[in-house]
This record gives sequence, C-alpha cells and structure tokens, in this order.
Amino acid sequence: MIRVVDMHCDTISVLSQRQRQGEEVSILENDLKISLAKMEKGGYGLQNFAMFVHLKKTDTPFLECMQQADTFFQLLRAYPEKIGIVRNWKEIEENWEMKRMSALLTAEEGGICQGEPAFLRILYELGVRMMTLTWNHPNELGFPNGTMHAAEEDNGLPGEKGRVLTRYGLTEKGIAFLEEMERLGMIVDISHLNDDGIDDVFCYTKKPLVASHSNCRAIAPHRRNLTDEHIKMLADRGGVAGLNYYVEFLAQGRTGGERVSGIEDILRHLRHMKKIGGIDVIGLGSDFDGFDNPVEFQDASGMQFLAQAMERDGFTTGEIEKVFYGNVLRVYREILS
Repeated sequence: MIRVVDMHCDTISVLSQRQRQGEEVSILENDLKISLAKMEKGGYGLQNFAMFVHLKKTDTPFLECMQQADTFFQLLRAYPEKIGIVRNWKEIEENWEMKRMSALLTAEEGGICQGEPAFLRILYELGVRMMTLTWNHPNELGFPNGTMHAAEEDNGLPGEKGRVLTRYGLTEKGIAFLEEMERLGMIVDISHLNDDGIDDVFCYTKKPLVASHSNCRAIAPHRRNLTDEHIKMLADRGGVAGLNYYVEFLAQGRTGGERVSGIEDILRHLRHMKKIGGIDVIGLGSDFDGFDNPVEFQDASGMQFLAQAMERDGFTTGEIEKVFYGNVLRVYREILS
C-alpha cells in the first residue's frame, strides 16, 4: 500500500458548520469523503485540513476561522492513537515512523486575516502552515482566478476607441504578507490566485511554493487550473501542484450522462503535468468535501485504486510514490524544518 499525502480537503469547514447548527459530528466516521476510517483504509499518511471562509457570507472572517480551528482541535485530538496534529517536519517524521497518520492545519482564503499581519502570525501560532492568498473573491491581498490578466476598458475620450490596460497583481499588502509568510515558515499556496498574482508570487518569493489543489489548464480550460508556464515555474522553484478531483477542473465542458470524476481524467492531467514540469512537480490535492459530484474511486478509502491505475498506465513505483507523498514531503521537509 502506497502512503497518501493530500494537500487539501474542506472536511473541517463542513463539520464545523454542522456543529454550529447543533449536529453531532465525528471525524472518525461520517458521510463525507474524508474520515479517519476512510483514510486508514486508503493508506493515508498525512492530510491537510483547510479552514475555508466564504467572505460574502460573513462579516467576521477571522472569528469564523477561529471557530473552525476549534472544531479541528476538538475532533482530531479525540483520536491520538490514530492521528497526530503536526506543526513541523520532525512531528511529521515521527508519526510517519510510527505509522500514525498526521493532520496539518491550513487556511483557504487569505482574506480571513482582514489585512492584519497580526492575524497571520496568530494563525501560525495555532499551527497553520499553508495558506492560499485568495479564494473566489478579491481581498486585501490580491485577486482570484477569473480576474483577467489585463482588463481592457474604454478610455472615456469621445470619438476614440483607445484602450487602457489595468493589471491585477498582488496588492502592496499582499506582497508584505508573502514576505511575512516566508519569514515565519508558512507555505505559500497559489491555488485560486489569478495569473498576474501568481506571477507576482514568483517574483517576490524565494522558497518552494505549492498550488495545493489545481490541475492543468491545457487539459481542462478552467480558470482555476494552472497554465503550462506556471507549471514550469513551479517545477523550477522546486514546488508541487496537487491534483484536484473536482470534475469541472478535470474535464470542463463534458456533457451528457452523470458528471463523475474519472480515474482516466486524473491520469490525463498526470501525464500532461509530467510532460510539462516533470514528475517532481506533481502531488495530490483532492479537494474532497469541497465539491459534490461523485468520484470513480468514491472517497479517501479508494486511493489505492488510483495508484493501481497509475501503474497500469506505465508510471513506475518510484514515480507513484513521488506523486502520492514524496514530492510534497520534500517541500515540507525544506520549509517546515
């Protein structure tokens, strides 16, 4: 069984919402795609649990984040024999040697910090070791996927059809946050960030970074996916892109029949990403519990079916191990030391 390291799921945000609605929730057994029981069956070594906050649905994003952190600690600390919360490479390594699973806390939406570096540092003290700068809405740091590389606007002069170009990169505050994240030892996650913003991240950082749950735009032309150029840049930096299992990011535009995330769809992105950036740039970033469509191998329990499919497709054991855990752990070893 090949050990699994997954850079992104939304399980904690779902369970936290249910908990605040008065439901009894469990990380051991539940109806979601991620549970400890499913992870054990699927061969998991480490799962990143994201705190996700929808900026349009709350006026207090940092408070919402703290409530999700509370859910994370409550649920995960109830099963220390099965999983250990980790903050650094040493703790990951110790759990790995004990064959105990690890849980790493992350944040999806830099707007939870409300532009306050103090909130970023508090997140780090809580154990957050990875953060996306945006989700799907502009915030104090930058702009999400879907904000065009350059917006063409009428220049307003009567009788003329000239255009002005507006660039949507990171804000000054966003650049300052990047510098603080690198100083602290928090991994910069470019998933959800727009193309100009991604260019800025590479310009203003030096360490390896990740796209925790993004696929190839050349295969599925969704704005959330990475361009070939950005895949190459990520590879050159020693970073990793986590394959996302959401059907729209795997096979956008497919019509007819049930919309299922298929293993062949994932393999298509795997092959392309290997061709463009090499095997060392590929990891896993399921996005489990962040989407509703079914997956061919069902949930976390079925991850070994993907490993078997990769083997049938011609990937070597060493390549499968790099994709399933080796590449991500290489980045963690460097940054979370």
